Amino acid sequence: MSRPISRRTFIHRASALAALSAAPTIIPSTVLGKDGAVAANERIQVGCIGVGSRGTDDLRGFLNDKNAQVVALCDVKANVLQEKQTLVNEFYGNTGCQTYADFRDLVVREDIDACLVATCDHWHVLAALAVVRSGKDVYMEKPMGLTLQQDQAMRRAVHYHNRIFQFGTQQRSDPKFRLACELARSGKIGNIHTINVWAPGSSAGGDPTPVPVPEGLDYDFWLGPAPFKPYTQDRCSNTLWWFISDYALGFIAGWGIHPLDVALWGAPDKFKGPWRVNGKGKFPTEGVADTAMDWDITFTMGSGCTMRYTGNPCPPEWRERYGDDAGHGTVFEGDEGWIYVHRGLLKTYPENLIDPAQLVQLQDQYMNSTFLHVTNFLDAVRSRQQPLSDIDVSVLGDTICHVSDIAIRLGRELTFDPEKERFLQDKEANQRLRGTMRKPWHL
Repeated sequence: MSRPISRRTFIHRASALAALSAAPTIIPSTVLGKDGAVAANERIQVGCIGVGSRGTDDLRGFLNDKNAQVVALCDVKANVLQEKQTLVNEFYGNTGCQTYADFRDLVVREDIDACLVATCDHWHVLAALAVVRSGKDVYMEKPMGLTLQQDQAMRRAVHYHNRIFQFGTQQRSDPKFRLACELARSGKIGNIHTINVWAPGSSAGGDPTPVPVPEGLDYDFWLGPAPFKPYTQDRCSNTLWWFISDYALGFIAGWGIHPLDVALWGAPDKFKGPWRVNGKGKFPTEGVADTAMDWDITFTMGSGCTMRYTGNPCPPEWRERYGDDAGHGTVFEGDEGWIYVHRGLLKTYPENLIDPAQLVQLQDQYMNSTFLHVTNFLDAVRSRQQPLSDIDVSVLGDTICHVSDIAIRLGRELTFDPEKERFLQDKEANQRLRGTMRKPWHL
């Protein structure tokens, strides 16, 4: 039974046909699959929702993969959208990339196979849900939802619609991190009893004085499901919105998900529940930003393993023990040694756990990990096999971020059951796993 065509769908199909009829008849050789390129009808057609700074990094990953063709872009900032449309069209040497101010107009296109979602955090789940429910695969930038309830809705939709989901935890596509996790799982350092994780903290600041909305910004749509607040200087800029709790959890999730995800990857069996969680955090006392600038949290797992998660700077005893501090990292401590990894380093004790020549070859791989992660996603779209950062492991990693934030905000010991995905005997903590959205937006 065919679905009725909405007015919006009809208009966009008509516009697409009009654009095709007006297109020049000279066809580039790449469209025909010559010169080593993949023919257009064999490529995965991609739409990109959110093409700011991080979204542009991901966009370049899609542009540089011969199996993909970026055909549509969406952003609420008109100048950003125009700039990135020019980037795409110049890359392909044509004018085929269409632009949208509303992601709902993009996802109804039946010629699009997969979408990137790299919006501000508070839009991640709503945009990705629209993608998945339209029958398309999705690459979602991290972190996931502002609440665990949003994460769960995303997981249900991915499984129900049988879609490929890739999370933007691109360290899984860096061979250095893969080697570190393989070593941790291999038993080469004995039984892992402690995991140490740290990440940069959030920033304070933001002038709370209302100012006019900049020209070219649809501020109401930018806010979307977030509570209405008067526009203030730089509120929607990448230097500030990350640290406002209406739009993000701050770097306890936005950055911390990277080293936490590595901890999960290298020692998955250690995260069995229940988790006893104790922590404290430091929050801004003035300005618009209100997410944790610093934190120190201890997880005691049902497996017997302990994980300590801190914001930057890392504890001095770690710096002394591991001999390095890049402002972020993951360390697996075992009975017979340790493994320390971050984006610029893989180090072990004893040192002979890794081949020095192999390590030199891996040192520079992180620079390409975003592109490799995009390629891993596209490979999964074609094969229908799970990518490196699938929905289930991604929700578990994001859950650790939510539990961490709730623990430092409530300032008391909590017990979390990762199987039931709820706190034990703590109504206030469980309420924080859910949230509300500004009408008319809803899950």
